[in-house]
Amino acid sequence: MEQQNTERAYIDYSKVFKALWGKRRLMYKVWGWTFILACIWILPQPRYYTCEVKLAPELNGEDMDNGFTRLASQFGFNMMAQDAIYPMLYPELFGSPEFIVGLYGIRVTTRDGELSTDYYTYMKSHQKQNPLAWPLSQIKKLFATDDTMTVGGKEGVNAFMMSRKDYDLMSQIMKTISCSVDKKTNVITINVKDQDPLVCATMADSVKTHLQSFIIRYRTSKAAEDLVHYQQLRDSIEAEYIVAMQAYGRFSDAHRRNPLQSFQSEREKMENDLTLKRNSLAAIETQLQTAKVKLQEKTPAFTTLKSAIVPVKPAGPKRMIFVALMMILSTIATSIYILRIIIKETI
Repeated sequence: MEQQNTERAYIDYSKVFKALWGKRRLMYKVWGWTFILACIWILPQPRYYTCEVKLAPELNGEDMDNGFTRLASQFGFNMMAQDAIYPMLYPELFGSPEFIVGLYGIRVTTRDGELSTDYYTYMKSHQKQNPLAWPLSQIKKLFATDDTMTVGGKEGVNAFMMSRKDYDLMSQIMKTISCSVDKKTNVITINVKDQDPLVCATMADSVKTHLQSFIIRYRTSKAAEDLVHYQQLRDSIEAEYIVAMQAYGRFSDAHRRNPLQSFQSEREKMENDLTLKRNSLAAIETQLQTAKVKLQEKTPAFTTLKSAIVPVKPAGPKRMIFVALMMILSTIATSIYILRIIIKETI
């Protein structure tokens, strides 16, 4: 029984090769048409460039002093997070409509200097397309639903309820801008892909700045609110102190030679009130300075490990690799087709 299974499982590769060789004319035709069609499709594809930026975020002091935390990070465990948004969640921000819409107002200029506009207009109206893809886009428009939510430029984009065109544009931008974080080192890597090298580098640097600003606003939001509160409280107490001091001065000047006990009592009362306001002002001034120091401590710093540079060579499309891959796939498909026909003929 085992011998029969072995005989059935045996494949005579020489017969397979002879069968394929007998159909070599068909294979030549398939190769020719595959090469022509692959070239027709890939050659009009617009070139694109990529730019990469790397950042190292500053960690909290208590986290950096914790040796166990550093040891755990080497094994891929994040033990330092007391914030709701820690480095491993930064890539999720790039899927947020609010974050993407915040990039629309960035000014970009093409390398040839012929176009200078905002990123929203650039992505919406100045992207090169493959001419062969135009019929497909027209067919999609025939089946698209009516969009009544129209907008008048980047200022009118509502991240909460956007039009279908703006949603498609946002989805396109999400595919060209990506972020990743190394689990062991927490190094943030930002990648931007674009058809123009200068725009690519500009957006990579701008996205880095936008991400830094977002993180700083989040990390310092509570401390900033406390600072505003203490500043307003200090201004209010200072105004009351100035009013009390002026009233005390006027009262003292008006009753300089008045020996009555009622005057002395009123003056002592005003002096006590002035002293209380002075002490309150000094105390709130101390709290204000403490809040400023705390805000500075909460403001994270970032070390740029790799800055944005204008790419010299395009990153794609890889035309030769695409054509070679199509030739390989056509060879495999045609070989399977030929062998199936031969098997049916021999049965």
